[in-house]
Amino acid sequence: MKIEQNRIDDLNLELTLSITKEDYADKKVAKLKEHRKHAEIKGFRKGMVPMSLVEKMYGPSALVDAVNDVISSSLNDFINENKLSIVGEPLPAEDQPKTEWVDGNDFTFKFDLAQTPEINLELSKDDKIVLYNIEVSDEAKKEMKENLLKQYGSLEEGEAAKEDDFIIVDFEQGETKVEGAYVALRSISAAVKPSFVGLKAGDSIDVNVNEAFENETDRASMLKVNKEELATLDPMYKMTVKNVKTFVNAPVNQDTFDKVFGEGVVKSEEEFDAKVAERLAAEYTHEADWRFSKDAKDYILAKAGLNVPEKFLKRWIFVINEGKFTMEDIEKDWALFIVDYKWQMIRSYLMQKYGVKIEESDILASAKGFAAYQFAMYGMNNVPDEQLEAFAKNILAQEDQSRRIYDQVENEKTIAAVREVVTLESKNISVADFRELK
Repeated sequence: MKIEQNRIDDLNLELTLSITKEDYADKKVAKLKEHRKHAEIKGFRKGMVPMSLVEKMYGPSALVDAVNDVISSSLNDFINENKLSIVGEPLPAEDQPKTEWVDGNDFTFKFDLAQTPEINLELSKDDKIVLYNIEVSDEAKKEMKENLLKQYGSLEEGEAAKEDDFIIVDFEQGETKVEGAYVALRSISAAVKPSFVGLKAGDSIDVNVNEAFENETDRASMLKVNKEELATLDPMYKMTVKNVKTFVNAPVNQDTFDKVFGEGVVKSEEEFDAKVAERLAAEYTHEADWRFSKDAKDYILAKAGLNVPEKFLKRWIFVINEGKFTMEDIEKDWALFIVDYKWQMIRSYLMQKYGVKIEESDILASAKGFAAYQFAMYGMNNVPDEQLEAFAKNILAQEDQSRRIYDQVENEKTIAAVREVVTLESKNISVADFRELK
């Protein structure tokens, strides 16, 4: 068996394998003997079928399997002996002619093989990356405080309905009456809303429900009919207000402090304001860290200047996915994919260079952080640690989520290592300007 290599460029090779009968003959015999052991043919005991009959039945497939074994072992030996780090695996050359499978013939196969680029990246204090310091303004603190008080507020009886209030109404149309419908003024169309603002308990107005409530699902629910019935209804109703409900912010008192920050953590409005500033600063720090991670990745990718065998890589992705994606699909998402592909190679290099290790505790801590974030989205900011841990373990039991979190931890720890090596150029910036950054 002979392998000839033709180097196309720094990263791409074409290998030509010349296989003779002597290379595959013994392997073919071995495969036929294996078939004979398990062959069950009427008139013969198991394992005693004549080899001539076994050859007739399994010869063609044994030939293909034997030659493929030679190809596989030869390619692996070539890769190992030449210490090649390759992209994916070798692919049959696009101009490979159709093989005529005739026993005793010599065979020639061509394969395309692509190497991963060599990474030679050094970072030092000469490398400068901006770390933004987002300024906490009095206006932002006031806004967060207002939002927290609103989040823990409640609906109370109101007088004249305002634009963000709710009204409880009865709809009447002849003998038909719908009682106790809940109407949020913010859901009413802009053209009609002015006629609702200022309504009080006991007021009645005529309403075209099609014009006032444009969302058909909400309209059907409010009128207590099926969505399909809406088209058959007369849209004009008499609407009578039974109650006005207005949203009132939570009072600035101990009960609210305990709900927002946990029992006894905050004992005065001054401490409440300080906690608001602390939470806001923590959010800004998280945003700035995310931005640093993005900028550091962009900087490192640009400095590394990796050249990857993109044409081969596209073919390999197409082949291994066995028709799940077209080449057009691959091209459409290529710009994002190739950046991520290069970063994964560089990240592995940096992890090895700086001795970055991922511990089980790192994964659990990240999953708990994600769990805390999800609870916070529903206003639950003081979830007990044991509940967070149970939720985190449930997240990690899901393969996709576990892989995502592991990838995130690798990113975070790699970027943390980079921060220790490069120069951080601190830059103060307003939150408005920060969020305008590209």
